[in-house]
Amino acid sequence: MNRAASVPGSGGARAWLVWAVAVAGYFLAMLHRNGLGVAALEAQSRFDVGPALLSLLPMLQLLVYVLLQVPAGLLADRLGPRYTLVMGMVAMAAGSCMFALAPGIEAAVAGRFLIGLGDALVFLNVIRLAALWFPRGRYALVSGLTGVVGGTGQVASAAPLAWALDGVGWVAAFLTTTALTVLMALLVLLVVRDRPAGAAGRSTVADPISVWEALKEALRADGPRIGMAHHAAVMAPFTMMMVLWGYPYLVSGLGLSEATAALTLTGLAAAALWLAPFAGMVVGRWPGVRPYMALGLAFTLSLGWLLLVAWPGGLPAPLGVAVLTASAAGQTLAPTISFDFARDGIPASRTGVASGLVNMSGFTTALLCTVAAGAILQALPGGPVSYQVAFVPMAACSSVATLVLIVFVRRARIRARA
Repeated sequence: MNRAASVPGSGGARAWLVWAVAVAGYFLAMLHRNGLGVAALEAQSRFDVGPALLSLLPMLQLLVYVLLQVPAGLLADRLGPRYTLVMGMVAMAAGSCMFALAPGIEAAVAGRFLIGLGDALVFLNVIRLAALWFPRGRYALVSGLTGVVGGTGQVASAAPLAWALDGVGWVAAFLTTTALTVLMALLVLLVVRDRPAGAAGRSTVADPISVWEALKEALRADGPRIGMAHHAAVMAPFTMMMVLWGYPYLVSGLGLSEATAALTLTGLAAAALWLAPFAGMVVGRWPGVRPYMALGLAFTLSLGWLLLVAWPGGLPAPLGVAVLTASAAGQTLAPTISFDFARDGIPASRTGVASGLVNMSGFTTALLCTVAAGAILQALPGGPVSYQVAFVPMAACSSVATLVLIVFVRRARIRARA
């Protein structure tokens, strides 16, 4: 499989500074994305809504994030990472301010919409900066480190907001996150540049082409197609569990205590994080291992989820936790491998759309399966068997994506030999 040529960044101290500022913005985006979880009870009281309506807020935000992945990638290709990141920060700041001051649920929904819009612009541009500032062989490592920061934000960023809500109250807490986001936008504007100074003769902004042409270019290349199938197969399962269903499944499906379930879910997410930099170093040094890593992960997760839904009476707790452990590893490793594939066969100035498609495939799968699981659980009486039935859509999607991945990898190898 061809690894497309890219702007050769130095990967020196300046590159790490640019990436550090950008990835700090990504951590802040994770705070915005997950903040509603710790504010849920207070939001329910503040806006006088029930849990069903309140649950629409994070789902709406995730839906906006998913739908905007390709437009965000196209915008990154047209404007470059620096200004697109600033736009994302400004949108999140506006949404956070609106959410802080919202007099009712309607304004709160509008605020979460803006937060989702801004969030959609962040991750793609952080990894785009990695592509432009670091040598090709180090891209997977930097992508893995980006995933570590995002995962750390997912696990830990809610705690400061919880303390702020308890200490200074709703309005002050969310206005503080607004101010931090504005400061981050200014820092990005001051520090981040689209490319190293030595690459000034090379454009990092794509030649203007239509959305349709950009999509066709990305979908014709083997790399982005492999990345999309892989992301859907291995990123979606644990994302679904972290978004909504992991804790209920551990308690009602496997019979763990509430404290053990919370500790297990958090521990799995945190423990898997450091697999990503290791995988990034391996992929950067031996790119030929990527197909084997991708297929091995996808096959393992598909088998695990098929066992989860087919085991008579429900999986024993140790096996259920083992499936979630493999899923946590898959979610952690997916960006390192999937986005490295996304660069293959695409000009360096137009990797945004390909990366957006890859990100969209995983999050779309997670979103659809999360909603499907909720609908099934609503119709069933509860218990381990109900969760088995509810997770059939995820098991099916992961298995189908794995089969598609096998086909795409095989075709790419045939083309490479030809």
